[in-house]
Amino acid sequence: MKFAAFALAASAIALTATADTTESAAPAEDAPATYTVEDAKADRASWRAVDPERLFIFNTNKGRILIEAFPEVAPKHFEQFSTIIRSGDYAGTKFHRVIEGFMAQGGDIRAINGVGSGLPGIEAEFTFRRNPEEMPLDYAIGERDDADNGYINGFPIATRPLWLAQDLGNETIESWIPHCAGVVSTARLGNDVNSGNSQFFLMRGHTEHLDKQYTAWGRVLDGQDVVMSIKKGPDGTDGVVTNPDTLESAAIAADLPEGERPQAWVMRTDSDLFAGLITGAGRPHVCSLPPVPTVVED
Repeated sequence: MKFAAFALAASAIALTATADTTESAAPAEDAPATYTVEDAKADRASWRAVDPERLFIFNTNKGRILIEAFPEVAPKHFEQFSTIIRSGDYAGTKFHRVIEGFMAQGGDIRAINGVGSGLPGIEAEFTFRRNPEEMPLDYAIGERDDADNGYINGFPIATRPLWLAQDLGNETIESWIPHCAGVVSTARLGNDVNSGNSQFFLMRGHTEHLDKQYTAWGRVLDGQDVVMSIKKGPDGTDGVVTNPDTLESAAIAADLPEGERPQAWVMRTDSDLFAGLITGAGRPHVCSLPPVPTVVED
């Protein structure tokens, strides 16, 4: 049990790093465990158990990455990536494009089997609309009516401010997951916004220009250090990796026997415990804050 400090066919995928890409620190390997599984189990008001249907397990040659999906934000992407994981087709795929301070891209099934996933492209879900009464920000950075970012269920969220929706007479607000370090998003072919299929990318740094241009649907709960260790491409190659690292297998926790699956708890971002962690931080962007604490039991 441990504390997670926060989680060339393919070369046609249109992902570019620009000047707004900023490196985010990976969790320190020697950071002392601040919270334990026992803490989470004893304080249900401050911690929530992650639904095993939403807990994706990526086993790489560099180590394990645990990802929590957020289906309410991108339901079509959740369904397709869940289907592909359950098919077993990710086994042996490569992290074929990795750029320092930007992202690690993988999931190119076609490069392995010559035919791809056999599934259609996914309709873009760059943003979602939420009713602020039914899905409020758990923690708003700044005044609640004026906040343009914060957290929902531990996920970083960017949003139109509440006052704007009220002025326009809208019952729902446009929101999205920003591309912070640790966020999981969907690669696509060129400018075809509906061409996302099996390829994904794991953010190694905050890259704002991807927001509302690519569908983010999850975040790394545990193993961001693994993401940061994935072999990167040499400078001047657009991140294309020679002898890349491998996604050896992928699974959904719910499909494993209960005694063999990892369990994760995330600090509730609507809790006093969480608020106490960032009180006095001013009004930073959510992507500049440390990841929400997570504990994992194997």
